[in-house]
Amino acid sequence: MTKANLFFDEIKDKKIAFIGTGVSHNDLIRLFLKKGYDIVICDKKDLEEKNKELYDEFKKSGAKFSFGKNYLDEIFSCDIVFRTPGMYYNDPTLTKARKRGIIITSEMEVFFDLCPCKIYAVTGSDGKSTTTTLISEFFKADGKTVHFGGNIGKPLLYEIEKIMETDVAVVELSSFQLISMRESPYAAAITNISPNHLNVHGTMEEYIGAKCNILTHQNAFSKAVLNMDNDETMKLCDLVRGRLSLFSRRGIPECGSFLDNDGNLCYNDFGKVTKIIHMNDIRIPGIHNVENFLTAIALTWGDVSIESIVKTAREFGGVEHRIEFVRELDGVKYYNDSIATSPTRVMAGLNSFDKKIIVIAGGSDKGVPFDSLAEPVNEKVKVLILMGQTAEKIKKAVTEYDDYRTSGLKVIMVKDMEEAVHTARDIAEKGDIVSLSPACASFDMYSMFEARGRHFKDIVNSL
Repeated sequence: MTKANLFFDEIKDKKIAFIGTGVSHNDLIRLFLKKGYDIVICDKKDLEEKNKELYDEFKKSGAKFSFGKNYLDEIFSCDIVFRTPGMYYNDPTLTKARKRGIIITSEMEVFFDLCPCKIYAVTGSDGKSTTTTLISEFFKADGKTVHFGGNIGKPLLYEIEKIMETDVAVVELSSFQLISMRESPYAAAITNISPNHLNVHGTMEEYIGAKCNILTHQNAFSKAVLNMDNDETMKLCDLVRGRLSLFSRRGIPECGSFLDNDGNLCYNDFGKVTKIIHMNDIRIPGIHNVENFLTAIALTWGDVSIESIVKTAREFGGVEHRIEFVRELDGVKYYNDSIATSPTRVMAGLNSFDKKIIVIAGGSDKGVPFDSLAEPVNEKVKVLILMGQTAEKIKKAVTEYDDYRTSGLKVIMVKDMEEAVHTARDIAEKGDIVSLSPACASFDMYSMFEARGRHFKDIVNSL
């Protein structure tokens, strides 16, 4: 009997609550209901109103529900509570439940406990989705069975009983998932650290502390990758217990991946340098994607073939919502970069183009300052179209910049995505580029950044 079999057998008589529905929970709820477990779904929003089809499915399968203002009250009658990543681990109600002996966990925590194969995990403020996907593609090209998920893709606990020791799990981890993790992966990478999600974490200390959990519980046989060009990640070197590799596009690490002066992606293994591929042969554009490849190479070096790395670089077309080409209309190219939920991610996107572009930005407020956007926006954007909660804050940051009046930047305020896209079309000229690069989360108007990106694409494709 596997560890997963034992786990499911041990909890069969427990009452289990799921806080929230969505990508991270729906398949898992289906699995637990199929096993005949006593399930209650807790959600602030009434699921019958939000998604009647899903509500009917779960109700027919035997689920109970707790909705509305006091939706969390029901967890005190439960033995085990699965929180969605969006439910803050240090929420007072969850803290009170933990003190009463109720198990508060998450899909990813349990997956890490039960997974029989090696786990390669990536976190960071920016770049983690593309990097995670690249790692997955490397292993697929090598012929491995890959289980891909976490903060991107699908819940992996749902398929835990099918995973073999010889498989590979590749996961993206957010700070919301990591904050309660007490187990680290075999191979861990931190792409970079910059201010993000401060509206939830409150302080950079808590945010960074959550990220550190990807390293803290590794053993001596583990692998870790840090960004040599990012001061905050380099401060974490002393946390690494196993083999440490670095990546850099500005220097040459003693052990790790780097970009040489001729534009080649290379790996240095304590003096033994291997050239892998030239940056111009990477299909997806942008220097930030060179960094993503360097991270993925450093984390998988020795575990995948160079041929698989090169094949992926030449063939991989990118991840949805990440500088994703949508269409060209009347000589104007439209790109969906809805994943750009922070200022640093927007700056990376701007550096992917060799001309000034039209940018649609704004969204919900994560408590992140926008001062860092002022210089690159004034230098690289011809028209900035702003919407959402943060529109005024972004406008203030870019218009108070010293060179704003001579930059030629035009700022336009709009009420929603539809007006933003139509405004962009009206002002765009042949040869222009329009990019949705929000610099913010989506929750003021959309459930997730994916929903925002798809709405943008739907409007662009209907023009």
